[in-house]
Amino acid sequence: MKILKVVAGLVLVLIPVLVVLAPIGPLPGVFIGGTNTPSPAQWPETTGVDEIRLKVPATGPRVVIIWVVQYEADLYVVGNSASGWVEMLGQGGPVAMRLEGNTYALRAERMSSGWEPVLQAYVDKYRTDYPDIVGGFPSMDEAKGLISVFKLSR
Repeated sequence: MKILKVVAGLVLVLIPVLVVLAPIGPLPGVFIGGTNTPSPAQWPETTGVDEIRLKVPATGPRVVIIWVVQYEADLYVVGNSASGWVEMLGQGGPVAMRLEGNTYALRAERMSSGWEPVLQAYVDKYRTDYPDIVGGFPSMDEAKGLISVFKLSR
């Protein structure tokens, strides 16, 4: 009985710690999880994948759960230019991406031009399932400076 109380106490302590360290919804975390995997020569189809985890290394690494879009065989993520993870990346840098159970070491490159078709593919992908969220996105004309698009390179 004493062991059961100790185990129950540990579980009660560990759950809040994991909640703080793991990303949950819009709240960033520290742990990305998954199995470290070499990047494939070609990404699998991601049409049915809504979310990935993206780890931005820094003094305090940040892991966010974020949408991903595949455009012309490459993967991209989009974020509000004022968000913490976007500011941490700046113009780009090393990241880790967890796609399903695999974690890949990649480089995020901020697109300074040619990002419009990627953003349109992103909006088109998520519009049906998340109309309220996508409906709140800025227009393509307004997006410049407000939205940052990053290509995830091997």
